[in-house]
Amino acid sequence: MEDENSKIYTLGRTIYSERRRCGYSQNELAEILDISREHLAKIETAKRTASFELLIKIAEVLHVKVRDLINF
Repeated sequence: MEDENSKIYTLGRTIYSERRRCGYSQNELAEILDISREHLAKIETAKRTASFELLIKIAEVLHVKVRDLINF
């Protein structure tokens, strides 16, 4: 379970880093993704997991491949 939690944490940190690289605030990215800022914040801090569908949308908006987000 600890390994799974560290992967979810790494995923969240990667999304955070890519979001910042693209110059989006949490509010901006959340609005584009049609989710709440709170939902995005919980994904970035590993308090909530993202569905695969949402990961695809995040990757598209951030101009990366899904595998780049989950490359742990």
